[in-house]
Amino acid sequence: MKKRNPRAGVTLIEILIAVTLLSMLSVGILMAMRIGFNTMEKTDAHLVQNRRVANSRRIIENEIAGFVFTMAEWRPKPDAFVKILFAQWEPQTMRFVTTYSLEDAWRGRPQIAQLQVIPGERNLGVRLILNETPYAGELQTGEMITEIGSDPQTGARTVRYSPVIPGSQSFVLADKLAYCRFSYLEPLELAPFRIWRSDWQLPRLPLGVRIEMAPLSSSPAELHVTTVTVPLIVTHPQAYYTDAPPPPQNDQQ
Repeated sequence: MKKRNPRAGVTLIEILIAVTLLSMLSVGILMAMRIGFNTMEKTDAHLVQNRRVANSRRIIENEIAGFVFTMAEWRPKPDAFVKILFAQWEPQTMRFVTTYSLEDAWRGRPQIAQLQVIPGERNLGVRLILNETPYAGELQTGEMITEIGSDPQTGARTVRYSPVIPGSQSFVLADKLAYCRFSYLEPLELAPFRIWRSDWQLPRLPLGVRIEMAPLSSSPAELHVTTVTVPLIVTHPQAYYTDAPPPPQNDQQ
């Protein structure tokens, strides 16, 4: 048998060098993986935010496009009632019946949509929320009216509604906004023939609805909410405008 070379084997210094190199290689791999995961998380968050903004715009457009001409039966006394158009158009509140819903889209039952502008988290900016309630008839909508009066200057009818209360079921359409305000398109007989108003008190419906929004931050790398303008197309005879042909009498909407 051959004698074993007393100098064969690995020294302690060589082991330490090998372990050090392996440790440095492992740290480098872990750092590269961590950077990759962080980049992936940021990309996913960016895509989710962009998708949320796009979906919010689509939801707002569909909610308004599904507007249904409905009446409300307000009962100030048990033996008296008043029937009026159910539609609340205010600078920071909208309430109406729509055929679109968050849960069932266009396939569900009509909903009472309530859009409200509320303060943001920690009072930073504002946010736009949406509440939906299944529509159950004129008595239900009449219960949302608190008072019907008249303007002392113009004599026009004024309607006061119960406040929209945010809750756990409220859906946040847009958040971290610098401002959010509603305006409504009114037809005029003289130039400029149409004007946007925020204090809508007319007994008829506006021609369109506009929601002006602007984000608190203006990062060019993110998709931000913008102004949404939706025409209000209703073919009900009582919603007839002077600049549009009268609808057929057998239409139900």
